[in-house]
Amino acid sequence: MRIAFIGDIVGRPGREMLKEHLKNIRDEYKVDFVIANYENASHGFGVTAKNANELLALGIDCMTGGNHSWDKKDIEALFDTHEILRPHNYPDEVGGTGCKVYDVAGEKLGVLNLMGHYSMPLVDNAFRKARDAVAELNEQGVKNIFIDFHAEATSEKRGMMMLLQGEVSAIIGTHTHISTDDFQIASQTAYLTDIGLTGCRDNVIGMDSKVPLKQFLTGMKGHFDVPKKCKKILQLAIMDFSNGKCLNAFKLKYFCDGRIIKTEAYKED
Repeated sequence: MRIAFIGDIVGRPGREMLKEHLKNIRDEYKVDFVIANYENASHGFGVTAKNANELLALGIDCMTGGNHSWDKKDIEALFDTHEILRPHNYPDEVGGTGCKVYDVAGEKLGVLNLMGHYSMPLVDNAFRKARDAVAELNEQGVKNIFIDFHAEATSEKRGMMMLLQGEVSAIIGTHTHISTDDFQIASQTAYLTDIGLTGCRDNVIGMDSKVPLKQFLTGMKGHFDVPKKCKKILQLAIMDFSNGKCLNAFKLKYFCDGRIIKTEAYKED
């Protein structure tokens, strides 16, 4: 099976890039299943029902979340009606689920959404929940497992890789909106600390730079806004899974000026 993963979609600019490119990407690269993180999709904070329907109609099969999952009131109902996850290590009492299994290209695919701890809301232990969820999926006969680990700290993301490499097909980080340069396949597990945002690239993490700069200079906070006009980027990883292993992986960057950059994941011995 061939899987594509898109990190934090930030507001209208991110949605516009998907509208422009996703169908062609699915066709050109023969992608079987698309996963994307929705937590910033509606003006940077959460996702509305309207935007969720829009994104799923563009060719996304499953959407993962993070610390902004509950920012829009629509989300509770969407958990029951749409292919939308929230971090699996939120307490069991909250709505939704963080783990689902799909039939893809004749095999089972488990999608697991987790959230880190540093600078994040209080949740259950991500590492224990990940370990237990992977064991449960294996008991169900699910070998191909993809993890979106939504975390601030790079050490937490790397730690998750050390815990589960060889046990899952891929672990890709989201949340910081800044792409890292460490896409690799080790012990047949694909790993990338952060895939980076899809949205505006010429500001601060996809948001207008005025408020972040004011906060950095004065300590005074304000409301972050997604710019109406900006230079945009679409970033995604494409991975080939079989029998629980990642065989090949590469990353694509689509720029609004027409440039496309492809980077192969390097394989560890």
